[in-house]
Amino acid sequence: MLKSRRQQSRAEQRQRILEAARSLFGERSFDDVTMADIAELAGVARATVFNHFPGKHALVEAITEDVLAYWAGMLEHALADQATATPALVRALFAHMGEGIAHYYRFYRGVFREIAKLQVGLEEGSGAGRARAVALERLTRLLARGQARGELRADVEAIDIARAFESLSNGTLNQWLFDDASGALEQRMERAAEIFLGAVALGHAEARSATVVRLPAPPRRRR
Repeated sequence: MLKSRRQQSRAEQRQRILEAARSLFGERSFDDVTMADIAELAGVARATVFNHFPGKHALVEAITEDVLAYWAGMLEHALADQATATPALVRALFAHMGEGIAHYYRFYRGVFREIAKLQVGLEEGSGAGRARAVALERLTRLLARGQARGELRADVEAIDIARAFESLSNGTLNQWLFDDASGALEQRMERAAEIFLGAVALGHAEARSATVVRLPAPPRRRR
């Protein structure tokens, strides 16, 4: 069913507001940006911004949904790769995350902590909550497949390995963004991947997958 002109205009307006928020959060920080600033850059009235988003946290939730949907797309590509050993795919995921964060450094520095805080309390029915659930389910499936192949240790539940992956990767990103940005993030993520794999990968799988494979980026919903 085709959208009406009014619906299409409203969707385009919402997208302009989101793009303005992303841009401003990247230039300044979450706390330093006001809804009036966002309205001015988007070319709409302040009341229009509130019609779409009741506050800045609602804007960050919409941005978080986009970030998590992109991450879920990366995991979908990894699951579709039936030939590559799981440790190599894990390395690729760490590498891809580091590359993306480094490329959009100013944006993620502006909102990464808000995204991290938001993920803790995401409501199950929200768009961001659904995107996070999809991503975690795909990551767990990828790791469970590695266990079934004998590439990862099987004495730990796959969901617990997935949560350890999230904690280590997000912690590494957060530390680089806010505490110590010395050195390339890609190298730091590479070291984090080796720490993770040192705890869960089995020796024969490591021998077959010491390199990092390239994961194609999922289509970007472009702002």
